Amino acid sequence: MRYELYYWPGIQGRGEYIRLALEEAGADYVDVARGAHGMAAMMKMMEAETTPPFAPPFLKAGKLVLGQTANILFYLGSRHGLAPKTEAGRLWLHQLQLTVTDFVLEVHDTHHPLGPSLYYEDQKAAAKKRTDEFWSERVPKYLGYFERLLEDNGGKYVTGRRLTYIDLSMFQLVEGLRYAFPRRMKGFERKIPGLVDLRDRVAARPNIGAYLASDRRIAFNEDGIFRHYKALDA
Repeated sequence: MRYELYYWPGIQGRGEYIRLALEEAGADYVDVARGAHGMAAMMKMMEAETTPPFAPPFLKAGKLVLGQTANILFYLGSRHGLAPKTEAGRLWLHQLQLTVTDFVLEVHDTHHPLGPSLYYEDQKAAAKKRTDEFWSERVPKYLGYFERLLEDNGGKYVTGRRLTYIDLSMFQLVEGLRYAFPRRMKGFERKIPGLVDLRDRVAARPNIGAYLASDRRIAFNEDGIFRHYKALDA
């Protein structure tokens, strides 16, 4: 089966967590909106009369259409060996991915604390205040939590001895924070050596390495979730 992934064509965003899982699994998929007439096809899917997705990303698998990043990963994890076999294990992994979802929202709010309807330039002072709080309180809380899980499970992967989609998400978080806040992240990485090592091991995996070197990997930019503004990294 060939999957159809629907997401905005110019950014990594929330769709990147799904791309990483599909790439690691070696799955056959097409990034629909990046092709000819892809945006029109994506908008049409969102206007469907039966169970339409609210917003991208969403995944079409045969006749099944799934929305929400964590929900899509829950589905893919079981089908492609990126999740535990037990129900309890799969639900635990899903819980962790929902925590990542919460963190990603807070990342976005560093540059848009007053809401997405305003430009960053219209909320610079609020963004600086939010970013300072983000790095003093939220980053240590979230990444410290995942660092502890990694250490408690022997330091190889977040949930045990096998790679799951949460490890791919950890890779993306570290990469994104390095892009958006290179100075702040450089100082913080000594507090999360396990996650940094995990990031390196994920990047070295054959399928992920090939993906990162390909044009399928969209570069970070200032339209996505992880955005680099010099004033926020001071």
